[in-house]
Amino acid sequence: MKISQSLTVSCPPDRAWDFFQDVPTVATCFPGATLTEDRGDGVYLGNVLIALGPFSATFEGEAKHAPDASTMSGNVEGKAVDKKGGSRSRLSLRYQLAEVTGLTQVDFEADIQLAGPIAQFGRVGIIEEAAQLLIEDFVKNVEQEMALSEVADDATNKDGNIDLKKENSSDPQKLRSLSAAGVLWSLLKRYLGKLFS
Repeated sequence: MKISQSLTVSCPPDRAWDFFQDVPTVATCFPGATLTEDRGDGVYLGNVLIALGPFSATFEGEAKHAPDASTMSGNVEGKAVDKKGGSRSRLSLRYQLAEVTGLTQVDFEADIQLAGPIAQFGRVGIIEEAAQLLIEDFVKNVEQEMALSEVADDATNKDGNIDLKKENSSDPQKLRSLSAAGVLWSLLKRYLGKLFS
């Protein structure tokens, strides 16, 4: 299953690039994600909790991040398994940053392979809609995190010291539990939009 998504970040590309290379911080911005180990050489271990109505799965796995600063792009290759439910996934993702009128557009192209119980959601387009809703949360969290970082930089420049308490969006209590009704409504809106456009 191929998914293409774009997001816009309210800062110049150089600053956005630096932010996206801080993998532990970026991981805290993705709902349900927890980074558990940095193995070096761009290899990370972690897990992602997915909650979609009554269905939930915790995928544990490994991802390798290979950035290319010269083109402001990168690749992520990952694989994970939900040991409890038996679902498995593989991910191949490419991202590209570009300046758009002083802001940064980040384009994602992902190829996701699903097996096991979660694959049934992929067949009917629910995974794509759920991904869109999760990316909306991710963008909000990135903007929040970057704003906190800017405040910290400003305060450090003035005082030389700062202690900011950051909220971790991967806190399970803050995880968006995607309702089946919400995803179905999103699917219906997309279908009607195509029908009447």
